[in-house]
Amino acid sequence: MDRGVDLESWEFGLRSAVLVAGARLLEKLIDGLGSGRQAERVVCECGSEMKSVGRREKRIKTVLGELIFCRSRFVCGDCGRSGFPGDEALDVVGTMFSPGVRRLMARAGQRDSFKEGSEDLREFSGILVSAKDVERVSEGIGEAVSVWESEERQGLIAGNAAERGTAVSEALPLLYVCYDGTGVPMVEREVAGRKGKQADGSSRSREAKLGCVFSQSSRDDEGGPVRDEGSTTYVGAIESSEDFGWRIYGEAVRRGLNSAEKVVVIADGAHYNWEIAALHFPGAVEIVDLYHAREHLYQLCALVAPGAGRQLTRRRLRWLNLLEEGKLERLIQEANAVLPGSGLRRKEAKKQIGYFQNNIHRMRYGEFRKQGLFVGSGVVEAGCKTIIGKRLKQSGMEWTVRGANAIIALRCCHLSGRMEDYWEQRAS
Repeated sequence: MDRGVDLESWEFGLRSAVLVAGARLLEKLIDGLGSGRQAERVVCECGSEMKSVGRREKRIKTVLGELIFCRSRFVCGDCGRSGFPGDEALDVVGTMFSPGVRRLMARAGQRDSFKEGSEDLREFSGILVSAKDVERVSEGIGEAVSVWESEERQGLIAGNAAERGTAVSEALPLLYVCYDGTGVPMVEREVAGRKGKQADGSSRSREAKLGCVFSQSSRDDEGGPVRDEGSTTYVGAIESSEDFGWRIYGEAVRRGLNSAEKVVVIADGAHYNWEIAALHFPGAVEIVDLYHAREHLYQLCALVAPGAGRQLTRRRLRWLNLLEEGKLERLIQEANAVLPGSGLRRKEAKKQIGYFQNNIHRMRYGEFRKQGLFVGSGVVEAGCKTIIGKRLKQSGMEWTVRGANAIIALRCCHLSGRMEDYWEQRAS
């Protein structure tokens, strides 16, 4: 056996040779595009005809390697504007990266840090681009995805027939709408003057709101709810609750809101969450996420009986059982009976009791379970960690709102399985 064989070197050497040959072939295929006399008049934005003033070279990085593209430059004799129809034909206006390379850069940039994305592209594809290039392209495409989704959403909300064709026509037994928020570290100018949780009262982050929509058509052998496989889609952004309300509503419409037999909204107890539900999902079953409700219950227990001991443990277990069964009136009655006599603990305990009082009808967990409904927002909680936390909250990261929203748009689109839809409409 010949142990002098270096298969790895052969593999990479042949790959490089094939890519070089492919790049030369591609160079020949596009030669002449956008050059010389055009089949149709080239018209300037001002309405005047543009004339060719000679060819110019442009270097383009493609998935096969770098190539040279020669195309004509057209100039308007009236206003002086210039342009390259060839660049428009190849979708390389204002960029040296081909559509294929930009697609790979966007995928790499939304998945990992821009530096890691740059390294992965070099390692896996032999594409040499800087981390800054990956950042610019990823954020640019993220913004384009956001615009595409916004236009689609506006069409759906307005009942535009052409856009409504993308909505689910089959009636769904159960459609869930869940949303939550998580902080994203920001550059200083994005949090200037904003109140936060720092020792001096300032903020270092902005809240990104994330929503998901999924369907349920069955239960398991024990009667528990089963989420339909592959049915979860996401939307999100750093924006006002009003704007986010329209965003999650538009996604629900796209997913079949108008034909769903039952709609369930799951969120935490924040007041603005239920304002969104009242405005956009009237008639929906409203459920406070059980995990958040438990957190408030534990805080209440600590306030009425600080410290540890059997009494606190017994009370916590009893109240937890009451909460799980949806017996809120009994829980509230017992909590009021053991309120501290005065002081800050009494004030904070009453605030926690008010949380349960205001959400009694959203905490009938025993009844919800009998109906085979989900009572927790684990899907969107996981989404906050996967979509936002994993990518935007790495050590040392700081974002602008524009940059963060672009990456959130990319990640939501990717994890919703809609990136191919975006690229298809862009190519059409």
